[in-house]
Amino acid sequence: MSTPTSARRAALVSGGTKGLGRVLVERLLADGWSVSTFSRTSNDFVTETTDKYQDAFHWESVDLADSQGLRSFARDTGKRFGRLDLLINNAGVLHQELFLTAAPGRMEDLIRVNLLAPLHLSQACARLMVRGGGGSIVNISSINAVRGYRGVAVYAAAKAGLEGLGRSMARELGPQNVRVNTLTPGFFDSDMTAEVTSANREKIQRRTPLGRLGTVDEIADAVLFLATPSSRFITGQTMVIDGGITC
Repeated sequence: MSTPTSARRAALVSGGTKGLGRVLVERLLADGWSVSTFSRTSNDFVTETTDKYQDAFHWESVDLADSQGLRSFARDTGKRFGRLDLLINNAGVLHQELFLTAAPGRMEDLIRVNLLAPLHLSQACARLMVRGGGGSIVNISSINAVRGYRGVAVYAAAKAGLEGLGRSMARELGPQNVRVNTLTPGFFDSDMTAEVTSANREKIQRRTPLGRLGTVDEIADAVLFLATPSSRFITGQTMVIDGGITC
């Protein structure tokens, strides 16, 4: 007998059709969660997962720059699953360009998708969680928010803002039993690092005390730890998972 939708824990994962987001969606579904996710375009993963999980999986086309679309998607998730226990702010856009030559419009776009988008999603989802008696929010940041790197000033500013947002949200939402934490990954095998040259990859590995890049499953392990009751007394924290490169 299948578990009723409203009895399963429900999660919203932004950008859950590839990379880290896809792994998180797969692992949550396998663990019995209902999962809602969005991206700009569909792919084979969306089709296959919809067929396999039917009522437990929901996908829509939503753009990170569409604040009203994000809020509407969050509300629809709550109605569809009858609850919302977890938000993972995973989606983001990395753009590398020297600060002195970055176009103002491009800078605003990067702030919009990397900071304002999770802010809108978090507010809409937190309201659902408070009404439901609690929940957990995990923001995915970047070591660019911890260490300075050439060519990513705007992205770094957005991710640093996301970490600050998480701490203040944790303070405000804790009395309503909503935990908020940030996972700050270092370099790991993903779409964002796929274009790193062999020379730069070797340089990163030499600078990393553990001598290698992380794996997507290692990052997912940390995210899911912060998302589940195993971390029920942890809130307002930033967990850096980077093999020691920032130590």
